[in-house]
Amino acid sequence: MKILFIGGTGKISTACSQLAVARGFDLALLNRGRRHTIDGAREIVVDVADTDAARAALGDEHWDVVVDFISFTPDDLRQRVELFRGRVGQFYFISSASCYQKPVRHWPGTESTPLDNPFWAYSRDKIACEEYLLAAMREEGFPAVIIRPSFTYDHTMVPLSLNSWHAPYTLIDRMRRGAPIVVPGDGTSLWQLTHNSDFAKGLLGLFGHPGAIGHALHITTDEVLSWNMAYRALADAAGVGEIDLVHIASDFIVECLPEHEGGLHGDKTESVILDNAKVKQFVPDYVATTRFADGIRRTVEWYDADPDRQTIDDAFNDECDRLVAAYRDGLARAKAAFKVNGANNEG
Repeated sequence: MKILFIGGTGKISTACSQLAVARGFDLALLNRGRRHTIDGAREIVVDVADTDAARAALGDEHWDVVVDFISFTPDDLRQRVELFRGRVGQFYFISSASCYQKPVRHWPGTESTPLDNPFWAYSRDKIACEEYLLAAMREEGFPAVIIRPSFTYDHTMVPLSLNSWHAPYTLIDRMRRGAPIVVPGDGTSLWQLTHNSDFAKGLLGLFGHPGAIGHALHITTDEVLSWNMAYRALADAAGVGEIDLVHIASDFIVECLPEHEGGLHGDKTESVILDNAKVKQFVPDYVATTRFADGIRRTVEWYDADPDRQTIDDAFNDECDRLVAAYRDGLARAKAAFKVNGANNEG
């Protein structure tokens, strides 16, 4: 099977590339060549956004499967459809499970859950991408398949509800220093944190399935954890006993730091439990086998193996410290006020 990944070296896609090679697929990666290479994959080094250069680099090749890991807007996808019209058997677009309706009104989520996220522009753009691709399928028979990951991580990520995106080790460092850890809400929201190696098994299992065209499918683990459990798993992996979890309402965090509205109100504040029955119908042997406790241990081991990887995000640290200080100051004032007013119900 002849496969082309647009991207192929990112946090989600690297595992997909490695598994494709291991399964003997004829894999090519189309990207700008700025990240690591994948042994056994052919590289097509070009900026896919440069239509003329991409068309020249692709030549007249035909692909059984193309997977687009890096489109975020309908304009991106219009260009991809122009590039691959008439030369691809299946075109997979990597969307996002964050597109599902927020606030959540029904559990578990399925692929028929409405797509509506008023809190996050990223999700709304992905929804618009899906609508464009489905229209292309209906109007011209473009062979689109939509895939929705949900917080898929690799060995470089610490996938918790509030952390530095570009320096994830910061949260490990805070725990080891005994610094307070901000947890949005009360930490009891439920989530599925999926290792990229498990996502890859689901995605590649779909390749070549003639019934997949026109469908949307999410691919996640079936393991469900509360955020408190996930933070505790990180502490255990990092060798930390007691951790100072400070539970702060998401509304409070967003009022102080509005840039977190999408990631919290549009995603991680909610309990997100997704039913994987549909992908298992298409891929009967699909099962996620990496427990979060094991996956996050690999992450900690990877950071501990090389001090150069242990980058600290000072701005994130400052945000956390200021949030905790503001919350604790307000809490102290509230306690004092209730005591003065005789409304303290302790005892």
